Amino acid sequence: MTLRVVGAGVGRTGTHSLKLALEQLLDGPCYHMLEVFQHPEHAPLWRGAANGDMPDWDSLFAGYVATVDWPAASFWPELHAAYPDAVILLSVRDSADEWWRSADRTIFEVTRRPAVGPDPWREMWDDISRNRFTDQLDDRDAAVAAYERHNADVRAAVPRDRLVEWRPSDGWGPLCGALGVPVPDDPFPVTNTTADFRAMLGLEAQP
Repeated sequence: MTLRVVGAGVGRTGTHSLKLALEQLLDGPCYHMLEVFQHPEHAPLWRGAANGDMPDWDSLFAGYVATVDWPAASFWPELHAAYPDAVILLSVRDSADEWWRSADRTIFEVTRRPAVGPDPWREMWDDISRNRFTDQLDDRDAAVAAYERHNADVRAAVPRDRLVEWRPSDGWGPLCGALGVPVPDDPFPVTNTTADFRAMLGLEAQP
C-alpha cells in the first residue's frame, strides 16, 4: 500500500473532517496528529525529521492510504518527492484571520502551557513548529505569515495536475474529482470544531 493523498494543509483547516472523509473514500486509514497520540513511538521519528533526519516513510506510513494535518503537513516536500503519484491536498481556511482565530484558541493555547516533566510529544511539536513553521506561535502576525508562506510554497512547487486546494465548505466534490471516485450520499463529516476541541481538553468556553 502507498499513500494516495499527501495532506499539505496545516492544523485547523478541517483536517480531522478530511481524515474521516478520506478514510471513507479510500477505504483505509489516514495519518493525522491523532495517530501520534496512539503511537507515541512515532514522536521521536518526527522530532528527528524536524532536525533533518528523515525516517523511512514507507515504514512509518505502512498500512496508511493518506496523510493530513501536522506533523506530516510540515514535511509535504519530502512526501511529495517520496510519493510522486499522490494527490497533494492543500486544505486552507477562507482567510488567514479565520485560521489564526481557530489555531490560537485550540492548538496554540495548549502548546503555550508549560511542559510538566519529559514530554516526547511536546518536544516533537516544539521542534517541528520552530524548524518547519515558526517559533512565534504566540504572535499573531508571525503565525499568520508562516501560514501564508507555507500555503504559497505548496502552490508554487506542486504541479497543477497534482494539487487540490480545499476549503471546509467545499465538501466532497474536489476530493472525489481528484481521486476519481463517486460522491457519497452521506453528508460530508464536520468534526473537531473549536468548541469541540476546547470541550475535549476541558478548556473554558469560548467567549
